[in-house]
Amino acid sequence: MSFKSIVRELREMKDGIGSISRRGMEGRHWRNRTRSHIAPDVSHFDPDEQGQWANLASELLLDIIRRVEESETSWPARTVVVFCASVCKSWREVTKEIVKTPEECGRLTFPISLKQPGPRESPIHCFIKRDRANSVYRLYFGLTPSEDESDKLLLAAKRTRRATSTDFVISLVADDFSRASSAYVGKLRSNFLGTKFTVYDSQPPSDTVIQHRGRLSRRFSMKQVSPTVPAYNYSVATINYELNVLRTRGPRRMHCAMHSIPFSSIQEGGSAPTPKSFPQSFDEKSSPPPVSKPKQPTVDISSPGFSSSTVSVPSREPLVLKNKAPRWHEQLQCWCLNFKGRVTVASVKNFQLATAVDPSQNIPAAVQETVILQFGKIGKDIFTMDYCYPLSAFQAFAICLSSFDTKPACE
Repeated sequence: MSFKSIVRELREMKDGIGSISRRGMEGRHWRNRTRSHIAPDVSHFDPDEQGQWANLASELLLDIIRRVEESETSWPARTVVVFCASVCKSWREVTKEIVKTPEECGRLTFPISLKQPGPRESPIHCFIKRDRANSVYRLYFGLTPSEDESDKLLLAAKRTRRATSTDFVISLVADDFSRASSAYVGKLRSNFLGTKFTVYDSQPPSDTVIQHRGRLSRRFSMKQVSPTVPAYNYSVATINYELNVLRTRGPRRMHCAMHSIPFSSIQEGGSAPTPKSFPQSFDEKSSPPPVSKPKQPTVDISSPGFSSSTVSVPSREPLVLKNKAPRWHEQLQCWCLNFKGRVTVASVKNFQLATAVDPSQNIPAAVQETVILQFGKIGKDIFTMDYCYPLSAFQAFAICLSSFDTKPACE
């Protein structure tokens, strides 16, 4: 069978391959606009039940998947790589070994790549569509929206206004924003004035191990949540907008403390936390934690009183980002930033984030000037989002969502 024939067969896997497709795969691939983004775990199938594709020689299988991974570089064609991992257990293990993180290859493949740091050299280009009627924000992969609506959906968020705050629930799909869903990845919450935001992640940073689950706050009781759903929220970042008391017109000023990313990650030889997989199911048979009636606060790894005996998070200085100050353009009579053609409409929401560095710290000027995240308007309800190392797509999306909230005290 030729290589083109193999690729053509892989493209047809979404309709089912061999006996495994008849045993319940039913659209569990990470493809455009589907309800589930996670390829199924077929480890419970016997080798004899996984079809003829599981019996390929290991050398041939490795060569096939490597060539497919190298040939399909962008979405929607990259779904073929995800299809490879959905065939059977042997294909899944080989595919996971071959596929690199976005930091290494600059590509997004599996859902976990949305929580891994972006590339160091060039940013990953995305755009956000705002649905005013439903208060839904969708993050897509690509330079600009396509006319045939074949854009790759990465994340979606729904805004909910409360009496004292605003919540943005972030999900892997665009039609399920329940925090009891397996598609739930985190949330963003504001204070009453909309000047401070907290980013919550559904999983502990850097694949830390939960040792004493009874001490952590729980979002739901054990009866309400599926065993495969993470049961906690972890505060991983805070976003602050400076209060403008005099109410003079001008650009917003913001800074972000990334508590899950150490400052050492931008130094020479440093690295940012890179999760390898989503949390596995909790073992309810071994010492299930008691469900306490009083409501407990959400886990905050940034708080001074947080105990390392609960979650093993090392003490470290967090990375702090601040927005680059725009300059006043006399001819245009407005504040301007160089977005290199990625932003075309003036808006108070537009910003660029760079590292906030103390003068005493020995950080090269090039690192200090590097734009880690930029966000800006290109249409009525369309915005661009470009991010790079050490931020992940999830973290960058959460920061951009904070710009959509109303801030009467800042402007």
